[in-house]
Amino acid sequence: MLRCRAAARCGLILLSLWLCVQSVPIGVDKTKEKQEKEKEDLNPPSHAETGLHYDRYLREVIEYLEKDTHFKEKLKNTNMNDIKEGKLSKELDFVHHHLRTKLDELKREEIGRLRMLIKAKHDVEGGGRTVDHLALLKQFEHLNHGNPSTFEVEDLNRLIQSATKDLEHFDKDHHEEFKRYEMQKAHERKVRLSGMTEEQRKAEEQHYEEMRKKHADHPKLNHPGSKDQLKEVWTESDGMDAENFDPKTFFKMHDGNGDGFLDEHELEALFTRELEKMYDPNNKEDDMFEMEEERLRMREHVMKEVDTNGDRLVSLAEFMASTQKEEFLEKDDWDTVDDSPAYTDEELREYESQLINEENDINKKSAELLKQREELEKQQEELNAHRAELQQAVEDMEKMKAAATVADPAAAVTTGGPAAGGAAAGGAAAGGPAAGGPAAGGAAAGGAAAVVPAHTQPLAAGLQQQDVPVAGRS
Repeated sequence: MLRCRAAARCGLILLSLWLCVQSVPIGVDKTKEKQEKEKEDLNPPSHAETGLHYDRYLREVIEYLEKDTHFKEKLKNTNMNDIKEGKLSKELDFVHHHLRTKLDELKREEIGRLRMLIKAKHDVEGGGRTVDHLALLKQFEHLNHGNPSTFEVEDLNRLIQSATKDLEHFDKDHHEEFKRYEMQKAHERKVRLSGMTEEQRKAEEQHYEEMRKKHADHPKLNHPGSKDQLKEVWTESDGMDAENFDPKTFFKMHDGNGDGFLDEHELEALFTRELEKMYDPNNKEDDMFEMEEERLRMREHVMKEVDTNGDRLVSLAEFMASTQKEEFLEKDDWDTVDDSPAYTDEELREYESQLINEENDINKKSAELLKQREELEKQQEELNAHRAELQQAVEDMEKMKAAATVADPAAAVTTGGPAAGGAAAGGAAAGGPAAGGPAAGGAAAGGAAAVVPAHTQPLAAGLQQQDVPVAGRS
């Protein structure tokens, strides 16, 4: 989560970086530069991730716009407010054709990606209805859905406004998350204490107080952005002489990418030493989630005092101007999260009430599921019993059939045996030649012997069937 939050802050910085692109030297051969631009490989961008769900789309659009010389020139003279208001978006009409074509492709890919996400979500939810992709795509405000094929001024304007709005909410969302985290800790502690004996409760309270005091026992924290705080970084981290502290040199030393600005990550790196005074990941009494909240508070404090144009970047001019303010010489200790509770008693009561309601809902759903399970088990038992009855009936019928065969085997042969069928097929009867056979008892079909029914009377001795020689046989 912390990684995602940190990455999210990069998004607005990516937009702001347009403002700090270095100008192209005046003596550049424009014809040669145009040829090189035509041959430039349009690979995916390498900017840091923002954490937004449309992060790749945002970064690729930025990357390709930065490759247009005309757009770069306009960016140099555009402030963040103009970008937010969409004034810069109109310059898209002058972007080179091959870059516009690539932007068109990016938009179509993004539309396709969102459609696949919508379909996947629809399939997971088991919906049987036809998906109205156009209606569902409207929930994604960073795209102009009226024109799904080409990247236009409206698309750039929407992308900038959406990224700005979404990224500005990240800090607020983190503060809310931290508040819930702290209230959950307090609630769990209350529940744990309520299940203890009086003696156990006293021991737990004593241990909690000892840990709290141990955590609070640390060196003083300098005011973030103050001379004392920066000077300590200068001497302890940078290994420089305290007597030679120079704000301009300090700024350039900590401008990690050399773009002339201190972004949020570079600023937060300046607070690491202060935070290490108070937090150690090896100490049980130190909460690392609280440390990240402290870092965020420090960064917000410095940005509020130093970032005068609100672009979430500190320029050298803004930094030097801040060193002339009275706040730069601030000597008071920094008020930490321990000094400023994240929630009020009323908020804790509301949170606990919400937890109770959620628990009741879960218990209710659990009871309903249990009831459904019992009903399903009952139905399964009934099905099993019915299956057993059918199986028993089949077995009884088989036994009856077997018993009938044993009692009257001749009847079984007459009514359904293969011999009877064979006689019928051959056309032979129990009679003599008048019945159609060549001889009495001869088999008309393949020489099969005739079947003599059990009730037929034997012939007189003079009329017994004699063996008749057959032509061609010995």
